[in-house]
Amino acid sequence: MSQNDSIVREKQQHILVCLSSSPSNKRIIDEAANLANAFHAEFTALYVSNVRQNSLNEVDRERLQNNIRYAEDKGAEITTVIGENISFQIAEFARISGVTKIVIGRSNTKKFYFWEKQTLTEQLIMTAPNVDIYIIPDSKMDIKENRKIRLTEYIIPTKKDILITVTLLLVTTVLGLCFSRSGFTEANIITVYIFGVLLNAVLTKSHFCSLISSLCSVLLFNYIFTEPRYTFHAYEPGYYVTFIIMLLAALLTGSLAYRLKDSARESARAAYRTKVLFDTNQLLQKSRTYDDVLQVMANQVILLLDKDIVIYPVKNGRIDNGYIYAKEVYGNSEIYMDDSEDEVVQWVLKNKKRAGATTEKFSEAKHLYLAVRNNDIVYGILGILVEHESLSSFEYSVLLSILGECALAFVNLDNEKAKEEASMIARKEKLRANLLRTISHDLRTPLTSISGNACNLCNHYEMLDNETRKQIFSDIYDDSEWLIQLVENLLSVTRIENGEMKLNQSIEIMDDVIDEALKHIDRNKVEHDIEVCRPEELIIANIDAKLIMQVVINIVNNAIKYTQAGSIIKIAYGNKNDMVYVNISDNGPGMDDTIKEHVFDMFYTGQNKIADSKRSMGLGLALCKSVVEAHGGSIEVKDNIPFGCIFTFYLKKGEVIINE
Repeated sequence: MSQNDSIVREKQQHILVCLSSSPSNKRIIDEAANLANAFHAEFTALYVSNVRQNSLNEVDRERLQNNIRYAEDKGAEITTVIGENISFQIAEFARISGVTKIVIGRSNTKKFYFWEKQTLTEQLIMTAPNVDIYIIPDSKMDIKENRKIRLTEYIIPTKKDILITVTLLLVTTVLGLCFSRSGFTEANIITVYIFGVLLNAVLTKSHFCSLISSLCSVLLFNYIFTEPRYTFHAYEPGYYVTFIIMLLAALLTGSLAYRLKDSARESARAAYRTKVLFDTNQLLQKSRTYDDVLQVMANQVILLLDKDIVIYPVKNGRIDNGYIYAKEVYGNSEIYMDDSEDEVVQWVLKNKKRAGATTEKFSEAKHLYLAVRNNDIVYGILGILVEHESLSSFEYSVLLSILGECALAFVNLDNEKAKEEASMIARKEKLRANLLRTISHDLRTPLTSISGNACNLCNHYEMLDNETRKQIFSDIYDDSEWLIQLVENLLSVTRIENGEMKLNQSIEIMDDVIDEALKHIDRNKVEHDIEVCRPEELIIANIDAKLIMQVVINIVNNAIKYTQAGSIIKIAYGNKNDMVYVNISDNGPGMDDTIKEHVFDMFYTGQNKIADSKRSMGLGLALCKSVVEAHGGSIEVKDNIPFGCIFTFYLKKGEVIINE
């Protein structure tokens, strides 16, 4: 095997460490972290949540949370799964996630009784034979202590459970008496007592109550319903077999009911977690800005934890002003405005780890702070007002999943932004390429004409008559004017595309703008009839007069260029609602609908025949659209019935403020 192959295989290693509430679990996490660093492997910390977690005392619960945080500080990705069979859940997660090595603790304690199940490590070795399992010895003293604590909590019922048990025994006994007097068989009465045991298992939390209910049901049936009655003796020898079967059936029914109830509880928690993550994903898909993602994150965290939070966005590696999100409409914002919390936030940003309340770092802080990050990029800092109350492993697992989803949403927004910037750069490069290609082709004809005419004048001036010289001068003038107009359009288009054009808007009278524009149109206007329809009222607009003049010049020059001699070109303008409109119409040949769809596209020249035989670069109308839209207006083209076209553009109306 080559060295490169060895490196590739090392990168594919995946280390899994199992979390628990054991005090020695930190040592196991350290061993797994060292193993992950040695192999440069992916590192995951797995906690299997089941009903036993609910029976943990406060000390074990806090120790479990500390172990989870310790694993994350060591670089592990925290994952929580729900299931009763812990070894199966670990083996199944390892199979799905591609885990190659499992690090788990093993107790030195031996089995106390022959009927006890195999230890967790023994079961795991059997269920995951294809995975390397590293077993770290655990503490014997701690396991004995935990066994005693769980046994105490398992036996001691609450007052509510005792009341429910006594009530159900009384109710089932009364029903049994009613059945007995009605002539029902003893089998029906036994069914009533088993049903009572089943209800007891569903309604109570202590397994001890289910055991007491089963024993009391057998004793009550023997005492009240078997001969001789009101004694614990029985004449029939078969009754003792009946009592044993009844007791076993009651115990089995109660045990199954407890398991179903626990499974239903865990299924509900898993469904809730799935729903929260699904809703978060759906909402994030609709988010289009960073603020939208922050709002979704805040709402989902409040929905999960029911706690006040504060979010500090991170922009360009620096913390921005925080946003307060209270679970109640009128929350107390003063709790967030403490300068002492700034140091914690800066530390979380720098180290990309949690800190604050319920952690070892800055434990005196009011909030628990976590970084919303993807790899080494931090997008924000989330602060949760936990009031020194640790989050449960379930809440913490869902919280990390929400933050992970939000971090991915930030990554997607960055990718979209980068894609837009790349597209803009490509569009600008394409524009430059098109400009260079078009200029190199289209400037050659007028420059060649000017150069040739100038050469004729220089070499043959005396030989030319006055009429010929005037024609040559006229041709030179026309070509130079065409070049000047072309260069103006080129400069304007490039400035707009690069975002360098700034509008110098002011209140202008449209009469003056139109009149000034007509002074600079093509000198071939003498071959056409140009009419200006002036309204009676004074029309004013908030515009950049120089650019709007260029729009009018381009549209009128197009009408002169593409229509036959003697055509009528009309310019009309006025107010329409809160906009000023300008209509420029002609009675030329018009244009096809396919041409109308692209007439404002850059470098589109269509198939119309140009009257003066000069080639068009397709910049004039594209420039008109850019200028009008930069003013917040719009431009359109439609047919002029029966012949010709009408170009209409709209501008914002201006207001004259009179100071009295």
